Amino acid sequence: MHAWPASEVPALPGKGRDLQIHDSATQGTITLVPGPVARIYVCGITPYDATHIGHAATYNAFDLVQRLWLDTKRQVHYVQNVTDVDDPLLERALRDGHDWTELAEREIALFREDMTALRMLPPQDYIGAVEAIPDIVPLVERLRDAGAAYELDGDTYFSVESDPHFGGVSHLDADAMRRLSAERGGDPDRPGKKNPLDPMLWQSARPGEPDWDGASLGRGRPGWHIECVAIALDHLGVGFDIQGGGSDLAFPHHEMGASHAQVLTGEFPMAKAYVHAGMVALHGEKMSKSKGNLVFVSALRRAGVDPAAIRLALLAHHYRADWEWTDDVLAEAVARLERWRAAVSRPDGLPADALVEEVREALANDLDAPAALAAVDRWVDAQNASDGDDESAPGLVSRTVDALLGVAL
Repeated sequence: MHAWPASEVPALPGKGRDLQIHDSATQGTITLVPGPVARIYVCGITPYDATHIGHAATYNAFDLVQRLWLDTKRQVHYVQNVTDVDDPLLERALRDGHDWTELAEREIALFREDMTALRMLPPQDYIGAVEAIPDIVPLVERLRDAGAAYELDGDTYFSVESDPHFGGVSHLDADAMRRLSAERGGDPDRPGKKNPLDPMLWQSARPGEPDWDGASLGRGRPGWHIECVAIALDHLGVGFDIQGGGSDLAFPHHEMGASHAQVLTGEFPMAKAYVHAGMVALHGEKMSKSKGNLVFVSALRRAGVDPAAIRLALLAHHYRADWEWTDDVLAEAVARLERWRAAVSRPDGLPADALVEEVREALANDLDAPAALAAVDRWVDAQNASDGDDESAPGLVSRTVDALLGVAL
């Protein structure tokens, strides 16, 4: 599966700073010092609906990580999956009378368009669950053969008790885990499971649903969590720098994935940092496909909203914060974009070397994009209030905003 085209990232003078980031597993801020190649895995979409602002906010956060690492003169190996077979996709296709593969392909294509418009840097490896099945099956067999998985009425489940570190990503108690498991694709009330929290690794074939050859597992399709584990281990190996996604993935998805990988490899942790973006609300409730309270990136673009303004609206909120999308949020972003573009359109201006370092410092401090925007605002206000004579300044500001924030002025 192919991703989307990459926008050029301008080179800046000097060198960026190492990232201090909040890690859900340690519940504190850690400093990441990757090797020459920084490694990041971000969980992708289940393609049964278009890209909404909540999706965009999550991918914007990890785009900032990529840009910060590139500014430190490292290479970045970024991997993202697409859950192109799963219950929500099949249910939506059945509801609307569509072929599930055509629905997935259409929504993936729209997602690519939205990511391109928002100048999100693409992953080097963009892998669908279906194409990963040949890698998934042997992992499930290994878990079963090691006694970490068991069969129940033809389905194969992972035993969470096989991982002594289980619970170390989300830090939830058993009651909260059980509740969230039921809400987020699990089946804690299924009779016969060794532990209500045990997640499915391989679902045996069901009438009317797609299935694949699972070798000794029989025909069926993979569970949600093992999909990402197989892709991450195949392309990044264990101990990569960041496992990322929305905060709603901390449990069960990232918790279960970590346990799968740690039992499979015997190494801990799966990732050096588990990084989670906050949720975006609309009309007082978290944007949700099930509730239908969504603002779509593609709809905003069709209405004539500049993608750079959409991106500034996202950047105005700290990535870990929960926040609400409103007309005022977008209006403020549009006005900020106009001010910034007017300031850098002048032939000369105030020196901007200090601004470059301010933006770098803000982003290195747990991706503090609002502080980075405030730094640019101060330069813009000063630029508009006085006459500067540095001919290189407007260009340097434009390159900084583009390289580090992904906003084209």
